[in-house]
Amino acid sequence: MLFPLYSEAATVARIDVYGNQRMDKESIRILSEVKIGDNVNSEKANQIAKSLQSSGYFSKVSVTMDGNVLKINITEAPIINKVTVEGNDEISADDLKKEIKATERTSYDEAVIGADVQRMLTIYQRKGFFGTKIEPKKIELSDNRVNIVYEIQEGHPTYITDIDFEGNTVFSDAALRGAILSREHAWWRFMTQFDVFDEDRIQYDQQMLAQFYMRSGYVDFKVKDVKGTFTPDRQYYSVVFTVDEGNQYKLGKITIDNPFSDVPDDKLYDVLEVKEGEVYNIDDVDVSMSALRGAVADYGYAFINVDPIPTKNDEEQTIDLEFKIEKTNRIYLNSINILGNVRTFDSVIEQLLPMRSGDPFSLQTIEEGRQQLMRTRFFKDVQMVPTRVADENMMNLDVKVEEQPTGELSGGIGWSNINGFMVDAGITETNFMGRGQVVQLRGSLAQYQRQALLSFTEPYLFGRPLSAGFDVSYTMYNYSSLGGFGYDRDSFSVSGRMGWKLTDHWTQSVRLSASFDQNYDLQAANGWMKAELYTLGTYFKYHNLDTNFAQNTHTGVVGNIGVSYTGFGGTESFMRYNADITGMVKFWDDRWQLRSSLEFGLLQSIDGGYISRVYRYFLGGESLRGFDIAGVGSRNWAYTTYSLGGLWKVNGSTQLNFPIFIPDEYQIKGFIFADYGILGKPPKEEYMYPYPPTSDSKPNYIDSDIRTSVGFGIYWNTPMGPMNFSWGWPLKMNEYDREQRFLLSFETQF
Repeated sequence: MLFPLYSEAATVARIDVYGNQRMDKESIRILSEVKIGDNVNSEKANQIAKSLQSSGYFSKVSVTMDGNVLKINITEAPIINKVTVEGNDEISADDLKKEIKATERTSYDEAVIGADVQRMLTIYQRKGFFGTKIEPKKIELSDNRVNIVYEIQEGHPTYITDIDFEGNTVFSDAALRGAILSREHAWWRFMTQFDVFDEDRIQYDQQMLAQFYMRSGYVDFKVKDVKGTFTPDRQYYSVVFTVDEGNQYKLGKITIDNPFSDVPDDKLYDVLEVKEGEVYNIDDVDVSMSALRGAVADYGYAFINVDPIPTKNDEEQTIDLEFKIEKTNRIYLNSINILGNVRTFDSVIEQLLPMRSGDPFSLQTIEEGRQQLMRTRFFKDVQMVPTRVADENMMNLDVKVEEQPTGELSGGIGWSNINGFMVDAGITETNFMGRGQVVQLRGSLAQYQRQALLSFTEPYLFGRPLSAGFDVSYTMYNYSSLGGFGYDRDSFSVSGRMGWKLTDHWTQSVRLSASFDQNYDLQAANGWMKAELYTLGTYFKYHNLDTNFAQNTHTGVVGNIGVSYTGFGGTESFMRYNADITGMVKFWDDRWQLRSSLEFGLLQSIDGGYISRVYRYFLGGESLRGFDIAGVGSRNWAYTTYSLGGLWKVNGSTQLNFPIFIPDEYQIKGFIFADYGILGKPPKEEYMYPYPPTSDSKPNYIDSDIRTSVGFGIYWNTPMGPMNFSWGWPLKMNEYDREQRFLLSFETQF
């Protein structure tokens, strides 16, 4: 840029433009914002040059006055022909290009290019790649055009080598490291990013430290300082948290300010999780607030606030706590507006919401609706924005959704004791045509099983909370050489189903199916036999769990009850009754879980008909660890390898899951277990072999004895899928049972 050497102003009589090729002269005169008759001195000329330069259209600008003629001499900036990114592996080119403002068919501007580099570096730094270098290169083409290439050298992420603490005396450094999200770098952390430096995570770690101390009564805890140090190459980082722990406080007097005369105080005190004399725990205070809201709501007061008011007694180091309950005015929903959906029908979103226009306004219900929409995975984000209607006890609610792809093309590999090595692939669309319908086409190929499946589900039939669908499948079971089954089976099945919600925790479904099978039983020696099964059944499910998703632990109960009739002119005719219940309790910071389950099954022949072995119950493997698959129960004297199965079964398990020395973020748990099971007797036709009895017939090994086992194992919820290792030892068994001390199952999808 050239600066004029005069200072006196001159009146502009003419504006001449030089050097332009693409832009016409009049457009440049307009950009200069100078008109005939204006007075221009050296300062004004400099301002004109800067203004033209900042427009981004020119690489060089000179403005001078020659008498009464303003001369503007420009060199136009090149036009960008193409923008590319090279050398990136950790971050996709699409994500990086979102930060690039230099686009095709715009003027080349070094300031814009430099800003692009800084924004991309920020993205890399958020992922911990502080050593990343980005060099923009300009490749000149003909006709004053250029290509821009951002060459990236990513290097490796900036790892956290040391996490230290100063000022702590109550808790050790190791305990505090376990309380935060960041981790020190180790080779075995390759599946997580917690050992990679992230400034936002360090900020979050400070909040986690405060929460950790507040759970133990240290209400005055503060993080006084956080000092971080990079190595010169910025590839490693160490951090020191300086803390002030303060004193530990216990709970003093606990009171409840109850404004409702018909709500007994003792009912409210009974639900509190806090007790006088206990160490103050902020989590218990939060749980008590929720419990009070629920207890008051049971008496018909849904619109209340619960405000905990603490009073510190520094001399006694106690905190008096008052829970103040306040009644609020009843507010109603005026309108619900759905925004942001392009693909998903409004009706699908409305059906998922638990509230309607005219309902009482409830933040809890609104949050339930938001979570329900997020659980569909139709949306990347859901925001519920309430706004007050002026001068009325009414609220409008804007439901703002950001849609995301709902189709999934997946494949998987795995191994289990019952199916052996397995590969599968499938296509699933969970929001078909934006109607919330689920369509799935899937196939699997395993060592002992092959399957193809087509499934369709309509979650809201006739616009009501009534799900319906159908399944078509073809399955080949090659179980003749697996465990104690001793049969092969090819089955083509078609079924229709319908389900509905009974209560918040109970659901019911009805299923009608037809199966056309070819069965080959090694013990029957009859070759391949055709079978047709027509089944109608109804099933009830109970689900009520409080889940800690970070620890993958639960408290609550899950249960199923089912009854079905197989007959209607098919080759098999029987009733089947099934029931199971699982109870779970999480404790000790939700890191431990006690799990107990019980399962029952009964087959009842219709009119004394024979029930083929392939449709009976079997025990062993995952259902009774320590024993082989179908490794317990009655046996044919001539085919002791294979189980005869049973017409009923009862089996259960009690298991304690606990953390081991490996950090929690790897989701590796240890467990010990005790399993038990009873497999009922087979049909009477199986008591002798051959049957009907002949002079050569011998009695089979028939029993309905209890089997028990104990063992231990390791569960690893890997990023690719769960792996389960267990070692079991039978305690009570019969001589013809088959043991299997080690059990491994692994499954993955990608």
